Amino acid sequence: MEIILKQDINKLGYKDDVVKVKDGYAVNYLIPRRLAVRASVSQKKIHAENLRQRKHKEDRLRNKASEIALQLEKLTIKIGAKTSSTGKIFGSVNTIQLAEEINKKGFKIDRRKISIKEESVKTVGTYTVIIKLHREVKVELPFEVVSE
Repeated sequence: MEIILKQDINKLGYKDDVVKVKDGYAVNYLIPRRLAVRASVSQKKIHAENLRQRKHKEDRLRNKASEIALQLEKLTIKIGAKTSSTGKIFGSVNTIQLAEEINKKGFKIDRRKISIKEESVKTVGTYTVIIKLHREVKVELPFEVVSE
């Protein structure tokens, strides 16, 4: 079934994308929660007109995200964590801690826009994080976990 997304949905698509999903997923989950609408002929016409009107605003947002990306690439992030004598962290470093550290540097980044490249951060060292600023603008940012 073809649907038009009303919100960004992780691993499916971004707002206003027309995507194909299984019928049950659309009918039982996406449409009742108002995350998407069925892509009928009339909805596609309305969608096309909305996209045409929104194009200018999207260009401005993409340019702003690109500027922020250039500033973020210069950033160095160090996360302090309590560790054992072998360098293993008690717990793990997560996106909440990364978002707080980035926000301290003067950027407003939501933790849901941050994903850590590695599966889990449980030892002292250097890791990479991906920040999605816009659907077309993503920044890979290295960060270091240090012992406190």
